[in-house]
Amino acid sequence: MTSPEQPTVPLSGEIRMPLLGFGTWQATGEAGYGAVLAALDAGYRHIDTATMYGNEREVGRAVKESGLRREDVFITTKLPPERVGRERETIEASLAALDTDYVDLWLVHWPPATPVECIPVWREMLAARDQNLARAVGVSNYSIGQIDELIQATEEIPAVNQIRWSPSLYDRQVHAAHRDRGVWVEGYSPLKTTDLSDPVLVRVAQAHGVSPAQVVLRWHIDHEIVVIPKSVNPDRIRANADVFGFSLTAEEMRDIDALGR
Repeated sequence: MTSPEQPTVPLSGEIRMPLLGFGTWQATGEAGYGAVLAALDAGYRHIDTATMYGNEREVGRAVKESGLRREDVFITTKLPPERVGRERETIEASLAALDTDYVDLWLVHWPPATPVECIPVWREMLAARDQNLARAVGVSNYSIGQIDELIQATEEIPAVNQIRWSPSLYDRQVHAAHRDRGVWVEGYSPLKTTDLSDPVLVRVAQAHGVSPAQVVLRWHIDHEIVVIPKSVNPDRIRANADVFGFSLTAEEMRDIDALGR
């Protein structure tokens, strides 16, 4: 099971999403398989992939060979923009590659190029959820306005919006707008978009005896923002998972928040 010290957020019903996930973008082939296996061994219980990444087969194989029960690993995949109109075919292909009967979360990877397609795509996502192919559905790279259009048309709220997020991109209003609607923010590229030598991060890291990267990940978690760092380096994978032995003070959170706009 997800260990008690690993916090989760509720999506719907009994579905809980670990706040720490493992990103797999650019982790392909045997390196990708090895990275996911190392991540699961390090304690991650949430793996993020996508049709576009071309590594669903490796992710599925790593989950199978990890020795963990399927229900103890939260798996996300995503529908690419060029598959609009072929949603059912795409999720079935993802499930076959992942060698699983369902994914825990299926996201629209990017808003469709033609706005008129947004609602039909969302209805197909909901249909896949209702047919138990995905336990929850959401979006990625959507604006608040685009999310509102989906909600107004279907009265169904995306469980998650996966967007670029980090201290330097922190926007209190954007975060609050998602929370007001019942949408969890999931941040990608948390370290890529961060200056890890920033004096604030260095000071906070020294106070806790951890690295600035670990501070950034803990900052997401303490904000209840899902975060998915990625790496194929086993040492870094383990270090990024080792963020549950400390938490940030309210003052430290405010100081890190202030790095954003």
